Amino acid sequence: MSTLTAQMSSDGGPWRLYVVLYGVPDWPTFRWELPGPALSVSERRAVLDLLGFEVAPGAAWSWSEDSRDPDNDATATILIAAVGVRPRGAVTA
Repeated sequence: MSTLTAQMSSDGGPWRLYVVLYGVPDWPTFRWELPGPALSVSERRAVLDLLGFEVAPGAAWSWSEDSRDPDNDATATILIAAVGVRPRGAVTA
């Protein structure tokens, strides 16, 4: 079983956590309606569980930033966290 990627992002508004599934029109997604600080690792793990996934063994969350206009450093920063995941209960070889 190959590892998939889960991402969590916010541009200062609500956070959204989703699992990237290529070739699928609707990715498993959870959205927190209230803006606020980044969710704790345990909160993220609970949402992944709700979506049917778990953090892959040995994987750790990493953070990066982006913006809507990369050529203008005055635009708001979008924070993106990512981690390798697998379907919940998947066995690795």
